[in-house]
Amino acid sequence: MENILILNGPNLNLIGQRETDIYGKKTMQDLHKLIIEESKKMNIRVEFFQSNHEGEIIDKIQSSINTYDGIVINPGAYTHYSYAIYDAIQSIDKPVVEVHISNVHKREEFRQKSVTAKACIGQITGFGFYSYILGLYSIVNYIRGVK
Repeated sequence: MENILILNGPNLNLIGQRETDIYGKKTMQDLHKLIIEESKKMNIRVEFFQSNHEGEIIDKIQSSINTYDGIVINPGAYTHYSYAIYDAIQSIDKPVVEVHISNVHKREEFRQKSVTAKACIGQITGFGFYSYILGLYSIVNYIRGVK
């Protein structure tokens, strides 16, 4: 049974409250519930981690080496400029999929560039909470060698 980390960056703890026209009204608890339901169907374990602090995110990525089979990450605003998170993803020998709730390519210019995606096996963006589910299926299929 694969063990997958769902890793969320800054301000994602406020989904459901902040910019509901972009992120919707569902909360982080709603997201966790959806992911847990889907993970049972996939016969995998998931663990959640969210931090507003770059160093904590890096520490969690580094600690994944002996704990998780893969990571689904939404780096939040760190997506656009955190070479430190990019380096952390590069430093582990685990697949990572980057996800975003909104379509970052249709938003402000600075949001359209991801420095972290280049360290990931893929990026899924713009499907709301379903981006996480697509990310979960993608990473599990990758780990299991499904083509």
